[in-house]
Amino acid sequence: MTQALDKLVALLGMEMLEENLFRGHSQDLGFPQLFGGQVLGQALSAASQTVDPVRQVHSLHGYFLRPGDAKRPVVYQVDRVRDGGSFTTRRISAIQNGKTIFFCSASFHGMEEGFHHQPTMPELALPEALIDSGTRVERYEGHPIEFLRFTDETDAIPRKRLWFRLAGELPDDSALNRYLLAYSSDFNLLTTSLVPHAITFGDPKLQIASLDHAIWFHRDIRINDWLLYDMDSPWAGGARGFARGSIYDQQGYLVASSAQEGLTRLRSQ
Repeated sequence: MTQALDKLVALLGMEMLEENLFRGHSQDLGFPQLFGGQVLGQALSAASQTVDPVRQVHSLHGYFLRPGDAKRPVVYQVDRVRDGGSFTTRRISAIQNGKTIFFCSASFHGMEEGFHHQPTMPELALPEALIDSGTRVERYEGHPIEFLRFTDETDAIPRKRLWFRLAGELPDDSALNRYLLAYSSDFNLLTTSLVPHAITFGDPKLQIASLDHAIWFHRDIRINDWLLYDMDSPWAGGARGFARGSIYDQQGYLVASSAQEGLTRLRSQ
C-alpha cells in the first residue's frame, strides 16, 4: 500500500505556476465527476504553501459549484486575505476550463494553551479486535484508503460508524496529514443521509453531489493510523441531505469534526 499512498501524496503535492497560483493533477476514481475530496485536499495543500508552517489549518469551509473533470488538471488561485497577529486567512478558488468549480476559505492558527473539553468517544471495538473477529478490510483497488465498518448500513437510523486509514508510510508532517484528512473526510459522509431510505450510492435512480463541505481540525493526527469516523444525518429534505461527522483517534481524542450538505435527488423515470 505504500506505493498507492505515495501516489496520493504526489497528487496533493501542488505545482507552483507563479506566486499564489498552483496546479494539481487529477485522479479518476470511477465516479461520475471529480472526487470532491481531491479538490478539498489540493485546495488546502495550495493554501498551506502560502502560510508560515508555525500556523496550522484549524478550519476549512467550501462550496462545490460545478462538477469537475477527473481527466483534466485543476488550477488553484490563492488569495492572501489576511495575515493577522494570531490567525491567517486564505481564500482558494479551484478552476477548470476557465470556470470556478469550487471555492473555500481556510483559517490557520498557531499553538496556544486554553480551555479543553470534548465528547466521549463511542465505546466500540478497536480495529485490531474487528480484524481478529473476521471483519473485512474494505479497499478501493489501487487506492491507499481502508475501511472497517460496524454495520451493513441497512438500519433505519441515519448513522454510519467506521474506522479508516491511509495505509502506508508517511513523514511526520502535520500539514501533510491535515490535507490528507481533508481528502479522506469526503468519503462516506453525505451518503449517511441515505441510510434510512433504502437507497445507496451508485443506484441509477439517485442523483447525488456534494454542495458544500466544512472541516475543523482540533489536534494533530496521523492519517495512516486507524481513525474512527462517527457520522450521523439529523435532517434530509427538499432533495438535499445533511450529515455531520466526528473523527477520533484510538486514544479517544476528538481530532476533527466535519459537516456536509449535498444534492440527493431521485430522478424521474
